[in-house]
Amino acid sequence: MSSEYITLNRIPTLAEYKALCVSVGWEEYMNFAVAEDSLKQSLFGVVIQYEDEIVGMGRVVGDGKIYFYIQDIAVKPEHQGKGIGNKIMAAIQQFLKENAPDKSFFGLFAASGKESFYNKFGINKHDGMTGMFGVVHGGELM
Repeated sequence: MSSEYITLNRIPTLAEYKALCVSVGWEEYMNFAVAEDSLKQSLFGVVIQYEDEIVGMGRVVGDGKIYFYIQDIAVKPEHQGKGIGNKIMAAIQQFLKENAPDKSFFGLFAASGKESFYNKFGINKHDGMTGMFGVVHGGELM
């Protein structure tokens, strides 16, 4: 049993995904009933293992040609501040460098206050563009 953080290029299992989402307080925002199908549609996934536990994750979704969206970057709170987010983003960057065609778009929605973390990975605000999104709730578009 290693006490180092190990990067594994794979999509999290449903159980790992749920545990990480709950650990960072996302359970209210996630539809776990469809999460397994969503995970299967991922273009790329990365998990971080510490001893026998998955403590971080990230994935890439999109069409695999023009659009790549970074999703579900999560690190269990007791492991935050130890460079795990950097490991996750490094794996995602490597995937994009190897798989995203020229002029592809990659992006994400960052939690408030986390913008500077993502800036160092080439993800920035762009003049003339505004990130926007909606949520389907109870059959209504919000």
